[in-house]
Amino acid sequence: MEQYKQEFIEFMVEADVLKFGEFTLKSGRKSPFFMNAGAYVTGTQLRRLGEYYAKAIHDNYGLDFDVLFGPAYKGIPLSVATTMAISDLYGKDIRYCSNRKEVKDHGDTGILLGSKLKDKDRVVIIEDVTTSGKSIEETFPILKAQGNVEIKGLMVSLNRMEVGKGGKKCALDEITELYGFPARAIVTMDEVAEYLYNRECQGRIIIDDTLKTAIDAYYKTYGVR
Repeated sequence: MEQYKQEFIEFMVEADVLKFGEFTLKSGRKSPFFMNAGAYVTGTQLRRLGEYYAKAIHDNYGLDFDVLFGPAYKGIPLSVATTMAISDLYGKDIRYCSNRKEVKDHGDTGILLGSKLKDKDRVVIIEDVTTSGKSIEETFPILKAQGNVEIKGLMVSLNRMEVGKGGKKCALDEITELYGFPARAIVTMDEVAEYLYNRECQGRIIIDDTLKTAIDAYYKTYGVR
């Protein structure tokens, strides 16, 4: 596993973004883990988060694109932090763009924040986590309404590796099948479980035998492994 992936897993635990225990998800599923990207709240955390996204985007899509699009609302700080990190790490200026939830009719009018989109722009979408693909269902027509843009792919932080709405494939694979562009994650839950199993992190063992059994049981029911 790449070094930045290992660091990112520890970073999620350190920032209390990735938690383990017993959680009831919005879907009603009882999960032994939960991710809350809203727990990234400091400048240092956002800087580091942007760097991990930048490295994953570089590894998966390269830097031959023009715009990083972060859907409102959580995608807004992600797109800003990551474009800054791409500039710092790779010396490449990528424009950032996000959407508003409501169209603004005065001043800086329209539905977009940041850069406008134009024909032939190559776009990478950035999100925190995708469980159902609903946000892409909303984002895709917004992007296509701006012009003849090419969507290079989607990058999220964690692939939960659970069956999506179709009940057979994970949400990221469903997005690829439905919209025709690749969808990737900085890390997968497989990688998280493998790395943290019986490993000390933040002064304690995060995934012990009991929790590993619970995770395996969860994926036996809901997983796509």
